[in-house]
Amino acid sequence: MTGLSPEQIAVEAGLLDEAEQTRRQVGLISLKYPEAGLEDAYAIQDAWVRRKIAGGRQVIGWKIGLTSKAMQYALNIGTPDSGILFDDMLFEDGASIPASRFIQPRIEAELAFVFKRDLDGAAESVFDVLAATDYIVPALEILDTRIRRADPRTGAARTVVDTIADNAANAGIVLGSGRFSVDEVDLRWAGAIVSRNAVVEETGLAAGVLNHPARGIVWLAERLRAYGGVIRAGQVVLSGSFIRPVEARRGDTIVAEYGKLGTISCFFEREA
Repeated sequence: MTGLSPEQIAVEAGLLDEAEQTRRQVGLISLKYPEAGLEDAYAIQDAWVRRKIAGGRQVIGWKIGLTSKAMQYALNIGTPDSGILFDDMLFEDGASIPASRFIQPRIEAELAFVFKRDLDGAAESVFDVLAATDYIVPALEILDTRIRRADPRTGAARTVVDTIADNAANAGIVLGSGRFSVDEVDLRWAGAIVSRNAVVEETGLAAGVLNHPARGIVWLAERLRAYGGVIRAGQVVLSGSFIRPVEARRGDTIVAEYGKLGTISCFFEREA
């Protein structure tokens, strides 16, 4: 049950949409509406998603965030969150990303799952997720913040309400070129070395994602089922980052090495 009115939810979704288009951040929803909870945050996200679909965007999948204990402790929450992937978020490996595209981009390293059948959340387990997986592919998620990370006047930090409303901070995805069966990879031991301008910034293993990267997908399928949703065959699901976010500044080249799964890179252009 939401605490905000339908009108308030629609206004906040409109402000987020405008912030993305103008590259000008908006204030904290959690500060504006201290009573707002997770249901309100997802309602705002959903209203924004509907605006995007009405504007011609196509849903290509989902992202799962807050899967590591460190991030959950930081935001005082014991559960992951989720957002929507759209067709205009997809970048090719090695892409040059226009400086005008994002506000404050950051990079996370993940495994993406692509499905050969629907997952409706009914009695799903890690084994069900793996059985339904067509292939996995290493991926970089590009995070962005349409909502300020902190209020400039009070210093109040963004909360999980702000993050969820802001489409779980999702803004882009770079997929690797290799496709791998779940039988080819020990998923818990899959990992990445992430460099910025040839300097290693972060490393991590996929076991950092709830002890197994498929576990977050079980959570997502169950959450969607509660609201009549489903993960569709052919959709991409980012299973959660196993590194801390790396700031992506103008002029930065980001390279993520996934061992036998290959290497992914992207370049953030200097000039708008």
